[in-house]
Amino acid sequence: MIILGIDPGIAIVGWGVIDYSGFGTKIKPIAFGAITTNSTEKTEDRILYVYDELTAIIGKYRPECAAVEELFFNTNQKTGIIVAEARGVILLACRQAGIPIHEYTPLQIKQAVVGYGRADKHQVIEMVTMFLGLAKPPKPDDTADALAAAICHAHSGTSRLAEYYNKPTSMAGKIK
Repeated sequence: MIILGIDPGIAIVGWGVIDYSGFGTKIKPIAFGAITTNSTEKTEDRILYVYDELTAIIGKYRPECAAVEELFFNTNQKTGIIVAEARGVILLACRQAGIPIHEYTPLQIKQAVVGYGRADKHQVIEMVTMFLGLAKPPKPDDTADALAAAICHAHSGTSRLAEYYNKPTSMAGKIK
């Protein structure tokens, strides 16, 4: 399964594409990087750039699903709103491409990758580097976060139990 991991942002959108063949197999990195925007540009132009770049990435790598980190709200509301707007076009790009979207909190991602939900950024980067057999840590940190989201989905979102609960069914809402 080809999984696209995304760490939303407005200045930097981390992205990473991995290949996960199933339980007990090695996760292989396909490509990763960051979409960066210029802070001197208008917000709407930055958002359009994020959308266009992500659409190109989706077109090139043809992921089967996307793992997107949920927003962590900080104290700066203005920045939070702009990041939420960028996240909206990220979700739109995935949806328009017909890619199923799976969302994970930072705590869930850290738990899946490091084994501890309150792990620091350096621990996440170290584990991502190890899991993917990379010669050096991915840069910038947002790229490592995106790869961590993809790894999180590989470890938790592809399980048989997750398949059962995520599958649309006419029985939805009838299971008690």
